[in-house]
Amino acid sequence: MDRTVAPESLDRIALIGNFLPRKCGLATFTTDTYNALRDRYPDLQVDVYAMDDRPGAYAYPPAVTHAIPQDDRIAYLDAARRIEASGAQAVWVQHEYGIYGGSAGEHLLALLDRVNVPVLVTLHTILEHPNAEERRVLEALLRRAAKVIVMAEKGREILMRVHGTNSRQIAMIPHGVPDRPFVAPAAMKPAFGWAERDVILTFGLLAPNKGIETMIEAMPAVVARHPNALYVVLGATHPHLVAHEGEAYRDRLKAQAADLGVADNVAFVDAFVEQHELLDYLQAADLYVTPYSNPAQITSGTLSYAVAMGKVVVSTPYVHATEILADDHGILVDFGDAAAFAREIDDLLSNDARRIDLAARAYARGRTMLWPCLVESALKEVTAAFAARPRRMKIDMDLTALTPDFAAVERMSDATGMLQHSIYSVPDRRHGYCIDDNARALILMSQIDEIDEIARDKWMTIYAAFVQYAWNPDRRRFRNFMNFDRTWCEDEGSEDSNGRTLWALAITARDARSRKHRDWALSLYEQTASIALDLGSPRARAFAMLAAVAMLEVVPGHALSTEIATRFGDELVTLLDTARRPEWRWFEIVLAYDNARLPEAMIRAGAALGREDFLDVGLDTLDWIVGRQTSPEGRFRAVGTESFGRPYAEPLPFDQQPLEAQATVEACVAAFHATGDRRWRDEALKAYHWYLGANDLDLPLATVADGGCFDGLMPTGLNRNQGAESILALQLASCAISALSKRGASVADPRRAVA
Repeated sequence: MDRTVAPESLDRIALIGNFLPRKCGLATFTTDTYNALRDRYPDLQVDVYAMDDRPGAYAYPPAVTHAIPQDDRIAYLDAARRIEASGAQAVWVQHEYGIYGGSAGEHLLALLDRVNVPVLVTLHTILEHPNAEERRVLEALLRRAAKVIVMAEKGREILMRVHGTNSRQIAMIPHGVPDRPFVAPAAMKPAFGWAERDVILTFGLLAPNKGIETMIEAMPAVVARHPNALYVVLGATHPHLVAHEGEAYRDRLKAQAADLGVADNVAFVDAFVEQHELLDYLQAADLYVTPYSNPAQITSGTLSYAVAMGKVVVSTPYVHATEILADDHGILVDFGDAAAFAREIDDLLSNDARRIDLAARAYARGRTMLWPCLVESALKEVTAAFAARPRRMKIDMDLTALTPDFAAVERMSDATGMLQHSIYSVPDRRHGYCIDDNARALILMSQIDEIDEIARDKWMTIYAAFVQYAWNPDRRRFRNFMNFDRTWCEDEGSEDSNGRTLWALAITARDARSRKHRDWALSLYEQTASIALDLGSPRARAFAMLAAVAMLEVVPGHALSTEIATRFGDELVTLLDTARRPEWRWFEIVLAYDNARLPEAMIRAGAALGREDFLDVGLDTLDWIVGRQTSPEGRFRAVGTESFGRPYAEPLPFDQQPLEAQATVEACVAAFHATGDRRWRDEALKAYHWYLGANDLDLPLATVADGGCFDGLMPTGLNRNQGAESILALQLASCAISALSKRGASVADPRRAVA
């Protein structure tokens, strides 16, 4: 066939699957697909992402753009980032169980959820009876796919019956095959030393499900009628089988042939042959047999190749064989029926006319399955999906700062305190409470202006009571997690939760509207603040520094607070010096949550203590983290949770959490107050506007009508749950922006902005 220009709108796709030199049928299929695409559409850029079960073991050719270690979930996210950055307009996945990492291959979903282009999926196995995990992952894959390719009509039927897939989502495209002229076997046999033999061939990685035992069992009857018959078993043992038991399976088959007296009529060729050599073997064979034992096998590349070479096929009736050999294009016998194999092979070797007629019919069918036919059909589906993809519309978004609103916080609270999690907007009591959220809620009660004073008194007392009850004097630590029945889950909470609680106490002592609450908070702070000196986590220390700075406003010269702010500030400077690289101006070699709290603590401590070195470090590191949190479009992009714990790595964009925007707002406000530089006011606004829709997905997280906030930006959209942390992050950020406005910084922007 002639080369074809790719559709005008499509110039780059990503192809995901195994790839040669990895030795398996799927690697051969993906490699053949790539070659056919490049031959048929020379102007189309095809980027291959090869699944790698043995990282570093394969010498991949230049065609492979990137290899993905099978069991490394972060590598899938990195591949998604590469695909997005490449400008690929579609992704074509070759799916087979066992080649993708995670439960039932779920790591693949993490990749696909993070690419914003149409996905085409070729299913190489479709299970009649998937287990729960296989069903979950496949159905998630089906939801993500714009189109699903099956290679047999039975596959379409199973998808519709078992998974409820819409038939319009499914395309049936036969397995591709190479193009070779029809050759009589006699012309090819001498090259293999088979000139005087009737050759029966099986090809494929050797494994117990191939039914080789059945054919060997049939050979005595075949040999009795055709003494020169030779059954050739071509293929290396499956690598996974070799790893488990070496060549024990092959040895058992050889022993079976010897026991039946047909050792001279069964030949084992232990090799993973290249395609051109395989085709030579096929063309030299008189008959091809696939005695497979799995009725559900949807595809068999070797069967397709045999038909394409004009081989007369005798096969068990697995799905692919039933369809491709229908209408008298081959012979079907029952599973495990050695006598039937012997009978049909005898008849075919004895009847030249029938054998020649069936060979011609098989070859004609093979002409409809050539690789150019496959890639043309597949590319039509890709092009249609690309043309039909939804376009992101430019939307007007109101970036006016929100008035702080207590309604959603109250919705998530009861007489015990604030519940942690919700299902959509409904509190989920199964997860109970935590001091982290109640400490934040306590801070909110002293920051929010727009609340009835009776309600403020009620809720501040409830959150304060939670914090008070969390203190465990026996362990000198605050507990964190509490069950819904008010029983504690632990004797002491994390370092971060203890640091954050000290911070809440100091803010309450400074800012609570009622003297009784200020007195309570000051008393509990004095009782507990020394625990800060035992904290080792950089964030816990940053929270303690923020607490200490606030307390210095309540009690100027407070000795313990001065010690905390000074000691931890010096230690953060040391951490920065240790972790710093030319491109990495940060306190740790990794990014995590609440990142901006570290520079905020240094800025506030520098201002409170008169330490210019602290202030300089805080401003420099805030400048660096703000740069990491800015998208190419200039919007705030929260460091994704998937970035956490990756040494010296650029952040990944998802999942983006409201906590990060709040921390950045408050750190930039601190920088603005310390320097008067309006750049920091603008950065605070940019981070705040993330809640209102100025983000990577153009989706507002704030629910303006009730003060709620969704739990984050996922690659596929909003996480529509509204937990305590998210609601409090929005409301505290709104308080910070409101306070900035009241100080004359002109931040409430009534204009409507186009994002």
